Amino acid sequence: MIDLVSAEKVFKSYVDKYNTEDDKIEVKIRHTYGVVSMSGYIAEKIGLDEENIELAKLIALLHDIGRFEQAKKFDCFIDSKDKDHAEYGINVLFENNLIRSFIKDDQYDSIILKAIKNHNKYQIEKGLTEEELLHCKIIRDADKTDNFRIKYTEEFETLYRISEEEIEKEKISDDVYEDFMNHKQIKCENRKTPLDFWVSYLAWIYDFNYDIGLKYLKDNDYVDKLINRIDYKNKDTIKKMKNIKKCANKFMSSIK
Repeated sequence: MIDLVSAEKVFKSYVDKYNTEDDKIEVKIRHTYGVVSMSGYIAEKIGLDEENIELAKLIALLHDIGRFEQAKKFDCFIDSKDKDHAEYGINVLFENNLIRSFIKDDQYDSIILKAIKNHNKYQIEKGLTEEELLHCKIIRDADKTDNFRIKYTEEFETLYRISEEEIEKEKISDDVYEDFMNHKQIKCENRKTPLDFWVSYLAWIYDFNYDIGLKYLKDNDYVDKLINRIDYKNKDTIKKMKNIKKCANKFMSSIK
């Protein structure tokens, strides 16, 4: 049985160990609860039973638990081979059995682990059970959806540790631009500039499993909001972003 109220109390106790006045920690707490809400919404919309709806919310509550230790150690949210936040999360929850503080029953452990492991990967791993794959899809969509809100509302200093003025002058790498225009996600290793990261977030629209999250983005105009948020200064960047906006809007127009 999943007791989400109890799990949220444990989560609060866990994050209270960190400096909750730090903007990076604060934004991840807000993001976590945004993903909890969106995961529940998606799970309801696709017709899951109450237990699976609660499981989807629990996974959302735990999906970024590795971010807090990452922020403490590295003062950033940039993943690499030595600091992938999903792997941090798995270690936090399962190495010392902290997972039992969130849910007493171990029947969902494999689903929770696989969902957290795959929520930030380029694609979902092969060979999962039907239940594991289902919850991987939900958390990936919910995480991406709320991340559009985060990227629109949070300060650039919090997200990147550089100023908006610096970002405005940046360029977009040709490989990143071409991948976006060909409706491809952007691989982490191809991102070289802060604007490459920005475009990679926009490219998430090509990796939704359900139209539910995409419709939310469309209804709230988040794609245009992210594109228009920056006052691009570089001429090549201005041209590329104009084409990216046109390409993205054409894609989003098919969402009903």
